[in-house]
Amino acid sequence: MLRNLIRLARPLDWIKNVFVVLPLPFAVAAGTAAAFSLSSFLLGFFGFCLISSAVYVFNDLCDAAADRLHPKKRFRPLASGAVSPTVAMVLSLILLILGLGLCAVADRSYTITIAAIYVLTNLAYSVGAKKVPLLDVFILASGFVLRVWFGCALLSVFPSSWLLLCTATLALFLGFIKRRADLIEELDFNHRPSLRGYSKSFLDQAVGICAGVAILAYALYCVEVRGVLKPGREMASLPFVAYGIFDYLRLAYVKGYGDSPVEIAYKSLSLQVCGLGWIAAVSWSLGLW
Repeated sequence: MLRNLIRLARPLDWIKNVFVVLPLPFAVAAGTAAAFSLSSFLLGFFGFCLISSAVYVFNDLCDAAADRLHPKKRFRPLASGAVSPTVAMVLSLILLILGLGLCAVADRSYTITIAAIYVLTNLAYSVGAKKVPLLDVFILASGFVLRVWFGCALLSVFPSSWLLLCTATLALFLGFIKRRADLIEELDFNHRPSLRGYSKSFLDQAVGICAGVAILAYALYCVEVRGVLKPGREMASLPFVAYGIFDYLRLAYVKGYGDSPVEIAYKSLSLQVCGLGWIAAVSWSLGLW
């Protein structure tokens, strides 16, 4: 039972919360995170992880019947019957209360508000918005934007408009690729009703637009933070962003991946190396070494 409860909480999906940490190096290097406290940041970060797990449990609770029709998701704890709906609801509430409690202890303005917005948008997604084409992807993308905003709130700084644009377009890119994979996989419309509103050609165009805008937005973001990045080093991390996006496209279009960004992140060695390269390039651009 404990193992199934852990699976239901999806701790492996906490890798998505790396977006909470994204503003940290830039804010510290710029000297704008004057009120930065590592303990408060970690409390808020793990609080958001628990809140996201609460959302995952509730979403699986709403999707249990449809997941039984999916070739992979039918083995999830709720879909397979390993965990009862009552236990799942109690687990979701406990995780939510603990997560909000950690955010409150972190004692940073707007963290509770942003966390509440994240929960409400995901509740809307779970109870019906996921059935509406485009709205489903936009709500999923908003979760990543809220993660960045949450990280900025923990640092007591305002997020850059370019950073939010980079995050939003990258999240839309991942969301449209996921819907494309669902469509190619020919999932039953009863499992994913929003697929009725998509076509492969539309999703191909949407993916291409989002990929291009994400790369351009990141390049402009590097220019905007010129006072933070060392002169001559502003564009050092851009090649890694472009490579990561194109490699993800390659995996989706050539290898047929794309249905689970989390699985790709854990399995793709090339993307992992690219991520490490990006971290090294950003730290060099910030003058940390």
